[in-house]
Amino acid sequence: MTRFALTVVRHGETRLNKEKVLQGQGIDEPLSETGFKQAAAAGRFMSKVRFTHAFSSDLTRAKQTMHGILKHNLFCKDMTVQYDSRLRERKYGAAEGKPLSDLRNMAKEAGEECPFFTPPGGETLDQVEMRGKQFFEFLCQLIMKEADQKQQLSPGAPSNNLETSLAETFPLETNYSSEVNSDSGAPGLVASVLVVSHGAYMRSLFGYFLTDLKCSLPASLRKFELSSVSPNTGISLFIISFEKGKEPTPKCVCMNLQDHLNEVTKTLSV
Repeated sequence: MTRFALTVVRHGETRLNKEKVLQGQGIDEPLSETGFKQAAAAGRFMSKVRFTHAFSSDLTRAKQTMHGILKHNLFCKDMTVQYDSRLRERKYGAAEGKPLSDLRNMAKEAGEECPFFTPPGGETLDQVEMRGKQFFEFLCQLIMKEADQKQQLSPGAPSNNLETSLAETFPLETNYSSEVNSDSGAPGLVASVLVVSHGAYMRSLFGYFLTDLKCSLPASLRKFELSSVSPNTGISLFIISFEKGKEPTPKCVCMNLQDHLNEVTKTLSV
């Protein structure tokens, strides 16, 4: 069995996020001042996590968030980021650049509801999920290949540095602490992957984990959180276990964590 950690972060706030205007893929808005502060806060929160890989959407708001996170990391400041268009936000076509209320009105006129409604020129939910599935399968294949290569060059169990850095950072429940603890008898983590993406895309990816891959959840997670969009720079952590010829098995350690945003809120209220 091969195991790796997957940390998924939504990009920081943009001006259009605050104004509730759809950006999708066509409106490439940079982070606002608040967004930069959120990215820095997320970076400080995860400053001791030893990431081995970094992937980001190639849209500006995601790139800037990734830079803000890595800049504050003690181990990964100079890490090469791989920008991947499969991590982009859902394409909203004719609704991009317009208020979210316009999309809801368009859906109502079509006799449908958000988010199931697809505006002209936009992506269907199935198409977004397929992008997420393709990226995740690519990631699993990459980690498996690299783990095999390392095993051939240096036989033996992976060190527990990756587990330790995660366990020191994330608020783990008792029954989930073993997921990132090599003392549990499970094989050590071979990689720790950081991904920065977008709200609707992440909701679709997590839905794939839950529905298709039967992802297990911490007891404290409430049902409404499963279908809600992550807050800006919300952090979700999964431990992925997989074997050749079998479906990957994700376990959610936390979803849409936003503890780090408390310092941003305090700063803005001063």
